[in-house]
Amino acid sequence: STGTRSPPHRPSRRLTGASGGGRVYIGPFGSYISAMLRLSKKADYGLVALLHLAGRKAGQSASAKEIAETYGLPLPLLAKVLQTLTREGFLSAAYGTNGGYRLARRADSINALEVIRAIDGPVILTSCSSKADPCYRNSKCTARGPLEKIRADILQLLERTTLSEMSSGSPPREKLVSLAASRINA
Repeated sequence: STGTRSPPHRPSRRLTGASGGGRVYIGPFGSYISAMLRLSKKADYGLVALLHLAGRKAGQSASAKEIAETYGLPLPLLAKVLQTLTREGFLSAAYGTNGGYRLARRADSINALEVIRAIDGPVILTSCSSKADPCYRNSKCTARGPLEKIRADILQLLERTTLSEMSSGSPPREKLVSLAASRINA
């Protein structure tokens, strides 16, 4: 034996909450992290649908079936996401033969963060940043502060990135540069 101990077997548990992210065992102290840095399928599909609609002429609608077929998305799940986006005020829905979904607001007034939050709930980087899953090691943890700063930077970048920018195909490079500069000057 090399003197290293393998961690005890811990069964993977599902997280409860809006995001539905999985929990993964990561350490010998019984630590679990939430797989929340990754977008859920619902948030991904929501952004895909909104970007599809942002690329259309003003007022032009698209059906859930059209969007699903264009991107190879499962129609039942996409339909639920579109209903959520309509309920949250991002889309308007028209029924009938010429019906479909269209943006309820201008694409430059909708940011990625608000869409993700509307579908998944709060964006959580670590379990200790969640009030629902407090960490008993908070008083001794040296990573919490830096990780919270990283979380704040990610949220700031998502909040400053609009559908218009995302649909233009150009990455928000200036936002990444300004975010880096603000960290250096902080």
